[in-house]
Amino acid sequence: MYTPPIDDIRFCLNHVAGLSEIATLPAFQDVSAELADAILEEAGKLAADVIAPLNHESDKSSSIRHEDGSVQTPAGFKDAYKAMGEGGWTAMDAEEAWGGQNMPMILSAGVNELWQSASLSFALCHLLTQGQIYALQKSASDAQKAKFLPPMVEGRWTGTMNLTEPQAGTDLAAIKTKAVPNGDHYLISGQKIYITYGEHDMAENIIHLVLARLPDAPEGVKGISVFIVPKYLVNDDGTLGEQNDVKCLSIEKKLGIKGSPTAVLQYGETGGAVGYLVGEEHKGLDIMFGMMNHARFEVGLQGLAIAERGYQQAVDYAQTRTQGTPLERPPKTPIAHHPDVLRLLSIMRSEIEAMRALVLVGGAALDRSHHASAEQAAAEDRRASLLIPIIKGWLTERSVMLTSDAVQVHGGMGFIEETGAAQHYRDSRILPIYEGTTAIQANDLVFRKTLRDGGAGIEALLAEIRQDMSDIDACWAEPVLQAANSAEHSLKQLLAMANNSRSAAVNGVDWLMQLGTLCGGWMMAKSAQAAKTLSDAGEGNPEFLKAKLVTASIYMQQVLPRVGTYAAQIGCHDNAVLHMEPDWLRR
Repeated sequence: MYTPPIDDIRFCLNHVAGLSEIATLPAFQDVSAELADAILEEAGKLAADVIAPLNHESDKSSSIRHEDGSVQTPAGFKDAYKAMGEGGWTAMDAEEAWGGQNMPMILSAGVNELWQSASLSFALCHLLTQGQIYALQKSASDAQKAKFLPPMVEGRWTGTMNLTEPQAGTDLAAIKTKAVPNGDHYLISGQKIYITYGEHDMAENIIHLVLARLPDAPEGVKGISVFIVPKYLVNDDGTLGEQNDVKCLSIEKKLGIKGSPTAVLQYGETGGAVGYLVGEEHKGLDIMFGMMNHARFEVGLQGLAIAERGYQQAVDYAQTRTQGTPLERPPKTPIAHHPDVLRLLSIMRSEIEAMRALVLVGGAALDRSHHASAEQAAAEDRRASLLIPIIKGWLTERSVMLTSDAVQVHGGMGFIEETGAAQHYRDSRILPIYEGTTAIQANDLVFRKTLRDGGAGIEALLAEIRQDMSDIDACWAEPVLQAANSAEHSLKQLLAMANNSRSAAVNGVDWLMQLGTLCGGWMMAKSAQAAKTLSDAGEGNPEFLKAKLVTASIYMQQVLPRVGTYAAQIGCHDNAVLHMEPDWLRR
């Protein structure tokens, strides 16, 4: 069973992330708290009643590839995606010109959490389609937008992102897929792997966004272009023509997200798949990174979502399971009263609430970066760019540990697939890997977002955190200020490593996790102050607000001290890891 956390999303939107401020932007002046409430309530019904019941069964049945290359998704997926389209949910944040509703990302992020919690495997299709819509709105020609965007916005077609090849994972410079000019289009040939929803039965057409090289392309990443390659060719009147020369060779057998088909796609097996250049030649990586940046934000959100789903299942189990007698409690008291189980669940809740607030603050920064005045938009773009690797890295890494804790709460029953707790743990494990591993996010954070500007962006973030703490009660503000001082000390140490890239890189993940933990404390301090203000005014649900104050204190006591641990690790001037010879690692 899944209960959408509408109350906490609403609280974060209105009292932490600043929905009312986003609603002052010209693009979003029709967005009110009342409208957001209505959207969340309806989305919650679809997530809980239609999508969530598919999750466990889809893990057992998986998607199935047939001999002709077609792929059958688990029972219920096709109808659920149709319901999303018919309900307008696939159109939320697309531009109105293409049939979208132009909702702000701060709100669509709240709704997307519900889809991802309900079923990570199912909701991946929507996530990738959203990302492609975003990329095409930004970079495609008007004719391409008119042809390909409306059906994706309506939910009739879906989208994919095709980067990885057998020899080219993180190293995109090694891409070999070819694109040969042929009149008004190109002929694409090559193989792509790990293509999420690369083939399925949930839509009339699948629009692949494919990285490939032109015959005269220079070596390296500067020689990559990006192409629209539809599964079915599209006639000028919008009807579908013959199938393109793209075939699903297989779908992967995976540790988790088993309901989602992860395809190996072959382009050009019988002459070349018809593709259409997006933007300029050799500028494909810049365009695709726009989609990847969006996807990285959404994958961070997935970390929050799967942690919430695992947490809810653990709470439900702990509130009903009796085993032993908790200290100072009567016999037959549920295990939720055992101090250590209470510890696990309480810390899980505090981290999840911090994660949620940070995601929505990141969504607000993205909204302002796209729609505020030019000067403010530039500053917000820098802030969003800084937050995205933190959101992607910190939330996904913590999701693995939090879903592991959910298994721990179940005890031996958590290790048994029947309960479903193990599925959330398995599903979470891909999140620190795809759309750029945690190490890639850390390198981005260290080299592009910290060292490149001499730490100016980090200093601005720390200044904002300190400014916010000036209006917050000391019991929450002081721990955050101490953590900010630790982060500033780490920043100085990293800047001193600027001429030693290996030293900077080996500390990258610790730096990312340190900043993520600090930002979580920032969010919880703001949340606590807002909850206290509402409580003092006699507004809101008293029990919800009391719980919010307690979870904030738990974060300060149990989670925020990790900032000091990361600082100590970064502070090792002669990091022993760099003295390890790879050959010594063998047994």
